[in-house]
Amino acid sequence: MPTPTTHAKVHPTPPTISATQQAPMKRTVLILEDTPDIAELVRMHLEDLDCTVVVEPRGDTGLARFREGGIDLVILDLMLPGMDGLSVCREIRTMPGYTPVLMLTARSSELDRVLGLEMGADDYLTKPFSVAELTARVKALFRRVDAMSQPVKAVDNNIVVRDQLRLDPSKRRAWVADAEVELTAREFDLLLHFASHPGQVFSRLQLLDAVWGYNHEGYEHTVNTHINRLRGKIEQDLNHPRFIETVWGVGYRFKDNETQP
Repeated sequence: MPTPTTHAKVHPTPPTISATQQAPMKRTVLILEDTPDIAELVRMHLEDLDCTVVVEPRGDTGLARFREGGIDLVILDLMLPGMDGLSVCREIRTMPGYTPVLMLTARSSELDRVLGLEMGADDYLTKPFSVAELTARVKALFRRVDAMSQPVKAVDNNIVVRDQLRLDPSKRRAWVADAEVELTAREFDLLLHFASHPGQVFSRLQLLDAVWGYNHEGYEHTVNTHINRLRGKIEQDLNHPRFIETVWGVGYRFKDNETQP
């Protein structure tokens, strides 16, 4: 009598995932917002981006939570009980390491935006804002952090521009006439982009896309604010800029030898 044949069930071998193919690490976002509806809206959409979200309604408790570590992004309202958002941002920037900060503010005056950027915020949104724009800016900040973590090629370690402006991308430092200039992360990215493309004219929308990582019509004032602040730090005469000039009706460009007056 023939022996019955048994059919063993074959389980496919799970694919091997290399280190470069592993899923990206889950990000933790700290939201400092005292308006429950706004905090819940932001939390919900960040969780859709696969983020772990921590919400704190006060500036002092939010700063304490940040000090515990493990935060990849801070979304910060300027008007907070316990400790205002500007003070929180200033304290964050005194700590070691770099964590991007996105400001949310109901204020629309340029002074408030400039103060926040001076305290070290990377970007800002004025309430009311669209969810699509919020998520675009969050993704852009994450991409920039990822890019900053990549090793810089040795050839890019030192860029000398016109013997007066020197940039060190690996250390993210800048000098004008041998005097070091203190730049925010976004200001450095903007200056490096200009210096890497001397003579090329960029519209505000092109700069938003290249430096901020998003492109939204109506937010060109973000570029204007940063360029004005950057010029105030690197130009000796704002009426006759040596580095970044306005091309009327088009945008801005970084002067090279051929564009000198």
